[in-house]
Amino acid sequence: MKRVLIALAFAVLGCNPKTQLTIENESTIDLQDKPVILSKSEIPGGIQDGLFPTVLSPNGELVPSQIEDVDGDGIWDQLVFVADFQAGEAKKFDIAWVNHLPEFTKRTSVRFGVRDSLNDVVKPKITDVFFPHELPGVNGYQPYQTDGPSWENDKVGFRHYLDGRNSKDVFGKKVEYMSPENVGINKDGVTEDNYHVMEEWGRDIMNVGNSLGLGGISLEIGGERLRRLGIIEGDPKGNVDSTVFTILQEGPVHSQMLFDYKTWRPLDEDRTYNLTETVEIWPGVHGYKNTVHLKDPKGDEVVLVGLVNSRTNKPLSTIYENEEWMVLGTHDKQTYEKEWYLGLALVLPKSAFINTIKAPDEGRISKTFLARMKADQPFSYYAMACWELRDSGFVNEEYYQKYLQNFVDQLTVKLKVR
Repeated sequence: MKRVLIALAFAVLGCNPKTQLTIENESTIDLQDKPVILSKSEIPGGIQDGLFPTVLSPNGELVPSQIEDVDGDGIWDQLVFVADFQAGEAKKFDIAWVNHLPEFTKRTSVRFGVRDSLNDVVKPKITDVFFPHELPGVNGYQPYQTDGPSWENDKVGFRHYLDGRNSKDVFGKKVEYMSPENVGINKDGVTEDNYHVMEEWGRDIMNVGNSLGLGGISLEIGGERLRRLGIIEGDPKGNVDSTVFTILQEGPVHSQMLFDYKTWRPLDEDRTYNLTETVEIWPGVHGYKNTVHLKDPKGDEVVLVGLVNSRTNKPLSTIYENEEWMVLGTHDKQTYEKEWYLGLALVLPKSAFINTIKAPDEGRISKTFLARMKADQPFSYYAMACWELRDSGFVNEEYYQKYLQNFVDQLTVKLKVR
């Protein structure tokens, strides 16, 4: 199949020459599935009008890639792919221009289904707006497949409770392929919690409750008051005027979503915030990336990033750090019934990190380790979930810690493109 696609690519090119670029790993470590993001201006040879760029490896095979519209104007802005590089290796890639983009095996995906009323079935959507009066406990039904969007790669999956709770949960995966599209939907096409039982692909494995889950965010105001972004189950109304969710990218090697919280009232009517989360996932990683932007801080806020501790008595530990990043995490049998080992970690930028605290065991934010982060500028972090049924090595805490160390070391490497 790969050879056929390559033949088609060259057939489309005709007499147009290929263009070549060299990408070099100047570090002393090997890189696996390292993201390569090329803006239009970085693609050699200039843009071929009416054609689309694809990537050929040094031995002439098509490399899974995708083009992305970054600014939302309907025109692609960048070319994205992942590749492996040995330490010190410089690889040459060809850019081949085609009039039809080939299809590649998915290594990332986003699932988002919405049930518009009690009498409707779930339908896939790219975007939706959640309002504070639409809580499932008030309406009498869950509007969202898997309680909100879910996203995954070939290693692990996650979901976000878009129904006002705004926590983040983990889907443990046993397989590389993407989970079925009907996860969270019953035979009648309506929302149903059918993902807490083991299937061939995996299941929901983490208890969230009133925690922030893995990588969920909230706010500390005035040095002591913890304020949840949203509500807990049983509340009559939400405290965010509207939450706009949009799938920005979905492709074989990169998927990205935007959560836009408009007019959040964590304290009272005279103080409001606007905040965004930009979540993305790449192949080959046991985690996702999140970029948080508190747009209108008043000066006494701290952003809180959560890591649930409801299934462990172990303390949060510093697993690894370098000049740019620090890794905080736990390792224990911390799935629902403590059946399996699950390592949970936050990879945090040291430039924004302040310290950590522990939420109480009861309350609107509970059973959560909280990383306190500076709120004066946007920052990005990674939330990692390492489950033993996806990689049996994660039973061993040292193996888990070495994986995280290697991930951060690779994350720090900047590729040289010429």
